[in-house]
Amino acid sequence: MYDLVCFSHLRWQFVFQRPQHLLTRFGRQRRVIYIEEPVWTSEPSHMESHDGGVGVVVLTAALQHGLAADEAERVQTAMIEAALAEHGVRDYVLWFYTPMAVALAHDLEPLAVVYDCMDELSAFKDASPELMARERQLLTWADVVFTGGHSLYEAKRDQHANVHAFPSSVDVPHFAAARGLQSEPRDMSDVPRPRFGFCGVIDERLDIELLEGVAAARPDWHFVMIGPVVKIDESSLPRRPNLHYLGPKDYSELPRYVSGWDVAIMPFALNAATRFISPTKTPEYLAAGKPVVSTPIADVVRTYGDRGLCRIADSVQSFVNACEAALEERDSAERLKKVDAFLAQGSWDATWQKMADVLDLAVRTRPKRSGTFLMRGVEGEARPAVASMRDTRAEEGSK
Repeated sequence: MYDLVCFSHLRWQFVFQRPQHLLTRFGRQRRVIYIEEPVWTSEPSHMESHDGGVGVVVLTAALQHGLAADEAERVQTAMIEAALAEHGVRDYVLWFYTPMAVALAHDLEPLAVVYDCMDELSAFKDASPELMARERQLLTWADVVFTGGHSLYEAKRDQHANVHAFPSSVDVPHFAAARGLQSEPRDMSDVPRPRFGFCGVIDERLDIELLEGVAAARPDWHFVMIGPVVKIDESSLPRRPNLHYLGPKDYSELPRYVSGWDVAIMPFALNAATRFISPTKTPEYLAAGKPVVSTPIADVVRTYGDRGLCRIADSVQSFVNACEAALEERDSAERLKKVDAFLAQGSWDATWQKMADVLDLAVRTRPKRSGTFLMRGVEGEARPAVASMRDTRAEEGSK
């Protein structure tokens, strides 16, 4: 029996998404040590630890202001090793969400190494210029690479010999509760109908101009936007009487909000940051019983649009037209029957079990290796490993 030590650019208490869905399932049987990006403090550097629930221990390095990059890395590395020893972690797998963290793990000796590539982080706003080189280093160390969608799989499959596509799934019972909920959250109860809703991180992946254009074209429609605003200036968001920004909500609250929408929307921009995303919210909206309108994100078109499970639009007018059609079919029993047949093919439980099987095989068959991982530069020369996870904060297309 082995533990799982995860390095992530995402806060455990941030939006509940792929890492939380997968690792809480691992935590039901074994222990997860979830290592977040560091925070900065005026106090002496120290490691903070708290209970993440369901077998998950969350570690956050609090680094004293003023540390140089190489010293910050040495301090984090030492604190991580001490924390793992304190928690009695001996046999473990390393699981990475961010390649930047390879620098913090080069002295560790895992049973296997997993890279769960949920996003193309190098394409995100404020990504570290070192990220692509770090990913190449991680790919040389990893025994298994998982991808969060088919487009990412196609981008990574020639870069590693053991790549598996595991698109984000859905907890159907959790969101299906929205089909029968009646009571509305107080901050949405005064929003007139029809309502068009979005939930997820509001960042550079949102097509602000499209959202404003649709809201202007149909002032009688109301748009409910749920989620934290990250990496973009909140003042840049369009402001109209029919646009309602309700802020972030807990995962447990989402079915109540989605229940009160008439149509779910995904007005993503078509840019480098969205080229490979596979939004978790697509099956969540469908499980909640809502018709969905999305811009032509490749994985959405391939998985849902081509199957007639959601409508695709790429301009203000076509988005308005698609929303009008979606309104007409919102109560369609035939649509729900088709949706339910598709969703029955998978779940987070099933996805995790398949990933766990691949992981167990990697642990059993990994060649014996002597010594620890040696960080190498872009040209292949050995060099010290200096990095921070701080520059890779991003959200999956929940994604």
